[in-house]
Amino acid sequence: MTTPEDVLVRAETLRNRLPSSFRDEIVQSLYAEAERIARRAVKTAGNRQYDLDQRIDRLVTAPVTGLLIMLLLLTVVIWMTVSGANVISDFLFTLLFGVGDWARALFVEWGVPWWITGFVWDGVYRCLAWVVSVMLPPMAIFFPAFTLLEDLGYLPRVAFNLDWLFRKAGAHGKQSLTMMMGFGCNAAGVISTRVIDSPRERLIAILTNNFVPCNGRFPTLIMLATVFVAAGFGGAAASVIAAGAVVAVVLIGVAFTFLMSWLLSRTVLRGEASAFTLELPPYRRPNVLRILYTSLIDRTIFVLWRAMLTAAPAGAVIWLLANIPFGDASLAVAIARWLDGFGRLLGLDGAILLAYIIAIPANEIVVPTMMMIYTNAGMMVEAPANDSAIRALLVDQQGWTLLTAINLMLFSLLHNPCATTIITIFKETRSYKWAAMSVAITLGTAFLVTFLTASLARLAGLSLRSGALALAEPVEARAGAAPGGIVVVLICPGAG
Repeated sequence: MTTPEDVLVRAETLRNRLPSSFRDEIVQSLYAEAERIARRAVKTAGNRQYDLDQRIDRLVTAPVTGLLIMLLLLTVVIWMTVSGANVISDFLFTLLFGVGDWARALFVEWGVPWWITGFVWDGVYRCLAWVVSVMLPPMAIFFPAFTLLEDLGYLPRVAFNLDWLFRKAGAHGKQSLTMMMGFGCNAAGVISTRVIDSPRERLIAILTNNFVPCNGRFPTLIMLATVFVAAGFGGAAASVIAAGAVVAVVLIGVAFTFLMSWLLSRTVLRGEASAFTLELPPYRRPNVLRILYTSLIDRTIFVLWRAMLTAAPAGAVIWLLANIPFGDASLAVAIARWLDGFGRLLGLDGAILLAYIIAIPANEIVVPTMMMIYTNAGMMVEAPANDSAIRALLVDQQGWTLLTAINLMLFSLLHNPCATTIITIFKETRSYKWAAMSVAITLGTAFLVTFLTASLARLAGLSLRSGALALAEPVEARAGAAPGGIVVVLICPGAG
């Protein structure tokens, strides 16, 4: 006699013999039959809007033109974000750092102890001002542009174009939408994974979202691409080469998203891909008020507030490390020297590693923290105003090479999530395990890739760096030296 268990075993055996496309073929046949019945039963006089939508979809969902249009739109959105953000960032730098200068001078006039003044205004406030100035403008441009495409009805077409790639990686087609959101902010990308119903596939999307660079990492990538990759070109060619280098890094991040999704779906998150039936909505006129509210209030302000909560203590730590003397330099420089050996194994140096450790609360402060260590300053320092000055500091004084810049671009792309994203992952998964795994996966990948790149360069006889971590002369303090030989530096935005 056949038992229910025998029936289940037999059914499972038959299911495993079915081709992977069986479910898609069933869904396709159901829709084809429904369309055939509708053609027989429904008479229409013609719908120009429907015909226009179909003509547009023939382009935006085609295998070749669809991907090209998607890459073009992504490039335009990133270009708009970077170009427009520079103008707004300069204004916010001037405004916020001007307030900081005024408040600091007021504390000095009142006779407040130097260490309180430095801790509050050169440490905590300066870090907050930096994060707001660098993080707010790109989000205020990217999120409205992203929401505009969403409201227009284009983003479901993106999911349609990338669905087959994500299915081959064992993930969900909607992960393409969460990946796109990650370009604005990885924390927002993690939140957007709520659109994926399958818990397993949602976890894959959460754990791999950090492989696409957020707006906090673009300043580092753009600086390196401009100063090193495009250094041998002039005029418009330099900007084209630099933009191409950044886009290439973005595509590398997308490739790692697919690779890691494939590995996770076949190891710790093994399982069958869920069905994904996507009905393409009609194109519609965007609602401007809804776009502004969703992008600025629900996304930009929400993410910025979380970043500020983690950036404030980071500013305090940065100031303490820069102003506690240790030997012939500060504690920050001493730690960077201690990390230098491990940094060279990765084709980097100790200052870069320390900058990324300190910048866990916010990627936006990596470059100023790195410059602070290199110049032995007492606070976060902005990069020099022109490319030649940056090259003089990094190449002539610190021994950087093109390979150092390439490895830093790779490390910036692949390293661990910022504190805001880690907190968001914990809140979304309610699990310390998955939050820790998100750090282990990304940081482990960054270490492995940069180590392999540096090792291959060594085998090929290429030079990674020249000499140990150099120490510049301490930057002169505008307010003078503080007690105990500690230098307190006040540098205006844009200063070298």
